[in-house]
Amino acid sequence: MIGLGSTAPRQFAFTTRAHAAVDDATGEPIGLDDVDTRVGWLLDLIAAAGGELVSRLWQPVTFEVLAAGRDGAGRRLPAQGHVAAARLGWNPHYPTGVYVPSRVTRVVTAQVMTSLRTLAYRDTAMTALSERFDPATGRIAPPTRAADWVPAGFARGLQRQLVAHSRRTDTDAVPAGRVRITDIQGPPRTSAMARLSAADRQLAQITAAGRELVLTVKLPTCPAPAGRAQWRRVRLTAAIPGHLQGRAVTDWHLPTLVLDRKGLLWRCAAAELVPVGDLGSATVAVGVDWSPSTLGAAATAASGPDGLSSDYRGVTYDDRGLGTKLARLQAEGQMLHRKAARLTRLAATAPPEVRAQLEAKIAVLNEHRTAVGVKRGKINRELGFHFARQVTDYAEAAGATVIAVEDLTTLETRGHGRVNNNRAAQSARRKATAALAHTAAGVGIAVVSVPARGSSAQCPGCDEPLARPGGYHTAWCSGCRVGGNRDHVAGVNLAKRALLGKRKVTRRRGQLPAIRVAEHAPVRRSRDKNGPTPSRPRHRRVRRSLPTVTPRLGVTPNRHVPAPRASVWDTVKHEPPQGDAGSRGTRTSPTPATPVADSMRST
Repeated sequence: MIGLGSTAPRQFAFTTRAHAAVDDATGEPIGLDDVDTRVGWLLDLIAAAGGELVSRLWQPVTFEVLAAGRDGAGRRLPAQGHVAAARLGWNPHYPTGVYVPSRVTRVVTAQVMTSLRTLAYRDTAMTALSERFDPATGRIAPPTRAADWVPAGFARGLQRQLVAHSRRTDTDAVPAGRVRITDIQGPPRTSAMARLSAADRQLAQITAAGRELVLTVKLPTCPAPAGRAQWRRVRLTAAIPGHLQGRAVTDWHLPTLVLDRKGLLWRCAAAELVPVGDLGSATVAVGVDWSPSTLGAAATAASGPDGLSSDYRGVTYDDRGLGTKLARLQAEGQMLHRKAARLTRLAATAPPEVRAQLEAKIAVLNEHRTAVGVKRGKINRELGFHFARQVTDYAEAAGATVIAVEDLTTLETRGHGRVNNNRAAQSARRKATAALAHTAAGVGIAVVSVPARGSSAQCPGCDEPLARPGGYHTAWCSGCRVGGNRDHVAGVNLAKRALLGKRKVTRRRGQLPAIRVAEHAPVRRSRDKNGPTPSRPRHRRVRRSLPTVTPRLGVTPNRHVPAPRASVWDTVKHEPPQGDAGSRGTRTSPTPATPVADSMRST
């Protein structure tokens, strides 16, 4: 039972960098460049050992064992990757004469088991789809059992792999049986990183002192350490980010060490206490609709003694031009990919001297494409958290305790053209959902996923199809006399589904609480003030005075046209004529009307 004011722990991630390093035994300072070099040696050992282990285990029997979840004695495999690998006897091999501590081996096996367990699900789905795949038509028959169902987007990706596999092989020689993941693709590359969370205090430990984090980790002193003496402890000190200072953090977890262009980067995790939102007592909900034109829009719905009501006035997120920038970077990355692929085909049949030049160009293109991907990742993160903050503030102002978002697993963009479909599919929706859940949990607002089907096409009042009198972005119901922006109406539908299904929430570990069934109840239009007023920019007075400029000889000066009126205050004083260089406070004497009238009579 959740009581009022109760709290619960939740984990979150952040990044930081070390600003000081000392030898833990002698206390002598160590340069950060030397630390980066020693961490690079550690990552090289981990990546080489992980790659060798994955290549050795890239066999169908490996995925059969992982899919069964049992060891040779029939016991259930533990959740910890390094413990499961030790029980199965899957240990990495190191070069002769190189000594590596057993805790580093734990890190290697934990990372390898994470990748193999993810690919085991893909192997199972591919095996089921290959049995229903027709190489002649390239189509997959519908599933006959519920256990063979996979998400539509996931199935399309596997179908493309099966089509490419059938084209590479002889069509007549393709067996009608099962195809495994080891038949279609090679072993994946292992990332150069060290997940210290798989180890214990013998390899690394972390403590918080004031506004700093102190990480003590054992690093090699040479590329190929031959004994324990060539592994020494280094004490690294990093600052806690400013947005985490003052928060109720209960535990700091060991980070993941990676190297980027700036040096050593800590990818840390921590646990804190946050207020718990009670879904069962929610009376006001905010629905978030993902839009193809912008990232999303939000609207509110409230339940009371008279049923559900809404003012049908929502807010649309303004991405400040970041969406346009993302589309440009995506097009640039695709262009670089096409160019590199074309040069690769040319290099395959080119003479040796030309091939060397083409390979150099290909390397430059791949480097540029990687940089574009890094930029897109940073913009997506900024976009997601900015969107999450705006929606959370909107929900707080409305007094909502639950935010409903569309279920991304059932949301597929279609009917907007190939380019727009691709842009919408690669948008930051999933990152925005994670950022929204993180930001809203900090103020005690729960985020749930609701079904997306029909949210933009059905009326919240009568559940009938909506008309589109003004085009795609408008919606109107002639029976209920409600309508407006299409995304705002969809937000009302999503908020309604959250309020009606608040007693039927399904919770799964690692996922948002979900409402699987979309129930209907009429939502009446309310004119009461039960929602926040959308912020609008105020009109600013426009200064129409122009600085006095001495015209240059021989150049025809441009005539300055004043800006349009910005507020009612502009009508108080006489509007200066075009080309007037005086200030607004200067009163110009108007031309008398009598001489003009006399001149008109005389004509």
